[in-house]
Amino acid sequence: MTRPTSSTLVIRPWMETDSINEMTALLHRAYGGLARMGLRFMATHQSDEVTAKRIAEGQCFVGLIDGKICGTILFKNASQTKGCAWYDQPEVSSIAQFGVEPDLQAKGLGRQLIAFAERQAIASGARELSLDTAEPATHLVDWYTRLGYRFIGHEQWSHTNYRSVMLSKALSAGL
Repeated sequence: MTRPTSSTLVIRPWMETDSINEMTALLHRAYGGLARMGLRFMATHQSDEVTAKRIAEGQCFVGLIDGKICGTILFKNASQTKGCAWYDQPEVSSIAQFGVEPDLQAKGLGRQLIAFAERQAIASGARELSLDTAEPATHLVDWYTRLGYRFIGHEQWSHTNYRSVMLSKALSAGL
């Protein structure tokens, strides 16, 4: 598939008519490489019930090409972001459950989903957009760093088998 462009990519909110089962399968595929690295991200193995629960915890957006969902990102505004000292701050929003079809990774779709989430964060009044990822997934840490995210600290979540790197980006209304 060719590199997605703004004219071919449509980002829209999750709709109740979208398939939870298909979303779960997309996440399993998107996180498959991380699972093969031995990293137990929630999205590597979560059930449809967990996918639905996580979608309800924020604002889920999907990326479509030719009408097919090929990426997703879950934006949580500052009031929905919680769980550690950094996330509990009133000006910090976050993203989670972010995935792109494997054959579309490294082709710009993920970058467009992140930029969309950054605009959502600014519109919500947040001053930071944060995320966490596995410390051993250095390719992800490097990618987020190239996008302007900075190291905040580490966190150990009870549902993972790795230490997480906390990253955050200061937002400005000019994004």
